[in-house]
Amino acid sequence: MDRKNKKLYKIVLTGGPCGGKTTGQSKLCTFFENLGWKVYRVPETANVLLSGGIKFSDLSEDQVDKFQNNLLQSMLHIENTYFELGKSCEQNCLIICDRGAMDAAAYIPSHKWDRIMKKNGLNVVELRDNRYDQIIHMVSAACGAEDFYTTEDHTTRSEDVALAKSLDVKASTAWIGHPYFDVIDNSTNFENKIRRMIAAVCQKLGINTDDTLATNSKKRKWLVKYLPNDELFPPFQDFEVVHYYLQTYTKNMQSRLRKRGQKGHWNYTHTLRKPKVQEQVVEIKMQLSHRTYSNLLPLKDEHHYPIFKTRRCFIHKNQYFQLDIYRRPCHRRCKGLILLETHSVLGDQELLERLPTFLDIEGEVTGYAAYSMFNLSLVENWEKSNKFCF
Repeated sequence: MDRKNKKLYKIVLTGGPCGGKTTGQSKLCTFFENLGWKVYRVPETANVLLSGGIKFSDLSEDQVDKFQNNLLQSMLHIENTYFELGKSCEQNCLIICDRGAMDAAAYIPSHKWDRIMKKNGLNVVELRDNRYDQIIHMVSAACGAEDFYTTEDHTTRSEDVALAKSLDVKASTAWIGHPYFDVIDNSTNFENKIRRMIAAVCQKLGINTDDTLATNSKKRKWLVKYLPNDELFPPFQDFEVVHYYLQTYTKNMQSRLRKRGQKGHWNYTHTLRKPKVQEQVVEIKMQLSHRTYSNLLPLKDEHHYPIFKTRRCFIHKNQYFQLDIYRRPCHRRCKGLILLETHSVLGDQELLERLPTFLDIEGEVTGYAAYSMFNLSLVENWEKSNKFCF
């Protein structure tokens, strides 16, 4: 294999107790090894350290703080060891992290986590958004599949259902905002839950699974009338997002750059959207360095305005939502526009029951050309444009 075309993909498997993380890791490993990939599995650092006889109840507050700091440093060091191996690998390489750096934030008061981050010269965008390519949250059986929740065969697990639910929420909240964050809930049986998890990874990598993985997940979109007060939302993360469309020389091909970040720290992505293949849209996403992003910017298509948005990410009823709030400068057609998006395998009625009741939703606009970002960004009026994409 040409080393230049080799893929290195780093994912985090996270979630509450009894979510299928261990089984999922094994199945994911087998699936990608069968595709000819090299797979590395990064062990859960906390379990490695705690198995040495450490009990938090025996530690002073100062000892706990030092342990948490050392835990994060150890985790990053262990992960980096695998990441370096992946870079030197001759074949496509998948690295599966059993939990990731932000999981530590779920068990630490925010002011202490901020102190640890500052002490180690870290920032949230680098640690959460840029370090890993994808986050998979396996929802605990305690959330929606209580009959299957068990602590048997797990010597380190003693959480009851109530605590398991609480830990699951904390784990998911810590990762809210990652650009590729998939929540795999208990809306199907366990076998299909694992298939959905593998399919989520394959989808991001652009791997065609044909009928190997039964999944009917699709993107859904709704028009929201106005933005309610922040207090009505569950825990959320807000990001500033800027999109630029680039020039292309092939009909029906779309190329765009995305800059996404918080507090001056940014994540850069290039997306190439190809014409449909067997009625399916093919998208290839690539994470960029700031330098590459800057080099591509001069190729922006002058027929499109840049799109400025605030993207609000949150979880409601175990469903991961993104709320895009369009900002100026923009075409007048985007003024006040707010769109809610999610990916789901649920039927219409089940998904409607999960929609946030605190949002005033005008209606579903999935597949409506008028709410395509490509069309929204067009400089020309739609009735006069031959670039409008149906």
